[in-house]
Amino acid sequence: MRLGGGLFGETMAKLGVVAQNMPAGEVYQALEKGTLDATEFVGPYDDEKLGFNKVAPFYYYPGWWEGGAELEFFVNTKAYNALSAENKAIVDAATQVAARDMTAKYDAVNPTALRRLVAAKTKLMPFSKEIMDAGWKAAMEVFAEHEGKSPDFKKIHQDMRAFQRDQILWTRFSEYRFDSYMTSVKI
Repeated sequence: MRLGGGLFGETMAKLGVVAQNMPAGEVYQALEKGTLDATEFVGPYDDEKLGFNKVAPFYYYPGWWEGGAELEFFVNTKAYNALSAENKAIVDAATQVAARDMTAKYDAVNPTALRRLVAAKTKLMPFSKEIMDAGWKAAMEVFAEHEGKSPDFKKIHQDMRAFQRDQILWTRFSEYRFDSYMTSVKI
């Protein structure tokens, strides 16, 4: 399966997946030739542009390993600290706008692309609860292994999980009921 490495690759290996990291331009041919069985990529819009559905007609969801789009911006600390306060503010604002714009773009184009994929006979297939549970268990094992090796990883991961618990509580109260309702009504 074509996928990125790192924690996700380690998690997928625990599930028996052999990870292949390759450039986007090579994925179609690898799927077509059978040297890849599957790919994990971005979402309907990019997957459609790359034609993956023509050689991999089953579209599994949700991407349990990635709840939403995320961008990282890496800036050399020395170079950043050498900037004036005004230029630091410009860099900070530009990264925030780029992240919001990217998310908004995909929120706008993915539904239409998904409709086109389905119209082209792509079969949407939900991951079963068993697969989702196995993925969760494998991910927790990988995180625990890294926590055991790195005090920094442990601190960051535990802080993130505490924040996530609060967000899940808030989401259950605020967003989940509304989203569940909205997916059930005809607009």
